[in-house]
Amino acid sequence: MAADRAYRTAAGIGLALVLALSLSACGKGGGAEHAPERGDQAVAKVDGQTVWSSDVKREAVAQGLLGEGEPLEVSSDLFRRVLDEVVDQRLLAGEAVRRKLDKDPVAQRRMAAARDRVLGDMLVESVVSDAVNDNAVRGLYQEQLKLAKRSEEIHARQIVLPNAAEAEAVRKLLAAGASFEALAMEKSTDAATRFNGGDLGYFTIDVMPEAYDAALKAAKPGQIVGPFAVEGGFALVKVEDRRVEQPITLEAARPQIVRFLTYDQIRDLLEKLRGRAKVQVMVKTDTPNQVVPPADAPKSAVSPAVVPPVAPPLAKGAKK
Repeated sequence: MAADRAYRTAAGIGLALVLALSLSACGKGGGAEHAPERGDQAVAKVDGQTVWSSDVKREAVAQGLLGEGEPLEVSSDLFRRVLDEVVDQRLLAGEAVRRKLDKDPVAQRRMAAARDRVLGDMLVESVVSDAVNDNAVRGLYQEQLKLAKRSEEIHARQIVLPNAAEAEAVRKLLAAGASFEALAMEKSTDAATRFNGGDLGYFTIDVMPEAYDAALKAAKPGQIVGPFAVEGGFALVKVEDRRVEQPITLEAARPQIVRFLTYDQIRDLLEKLRGRAKVQVMVKTDTPNQVVPPADAPKSAVSPAVVPPVAPPLAKGAKK
């Protein structure tokens, strides 16, 4: 375990030095004895500097080991592992300062870049947390719900047989009162549905092969249609239910909506900032100038730079 920690520390030594030097250059960073956050807990001291539980959680989130807002118990193995890495960073920073690396011009530029990233992230977090709230999420959900086109869904079961003769024989058994589910389990050649009684779940007809569309278009609940030719043989299909397609729930849509609202807020913020600033690009580029959200936007949101500015469709995804 110590070897793994040493490897992770070595692999991230550049970032560790930049961030840790930033703390040292700002007057011992974590040395204040007052908790930086409500409910924070002092978990270690490194040469008199306090390491807080929030420092460890922030590092765990930065490494992708923990989601934003997720709890991290101080008694857990993950907390202890990340705490060891934070201590290593503080030790690296202390040694770097002792060697006066913080005075090096290259270090100064790297610390300034790290400061810009941290402050930019904090601004984005502030703007997003104020605007992307439950009311905004619910409002967009209701708006999209009104715009969404809802198709008809069919719930059906199928039995697939290798040839027309066997399919016709099974049709006669069904007509005589045999159980569709039992015959599906016994005779169907479709491995995907055979062992659940031929159940296809709910589906819209547009996602099925053309043969199903033609056979099921006018079928009513309780009706058995077929046999008709399908890939792999002949199918008998029992329609269990027909209903208007169910919209995706608010909770299922929430991540997509938060993603869109986050992109929207960052795009608007950057457009305003660029609109009142003087930005002179002094090199030629092959791509047109465009507003792109920061590459290291808050970890709590999906990177807005790769999110297309379109609201999520809400009518799909409610299948069984």
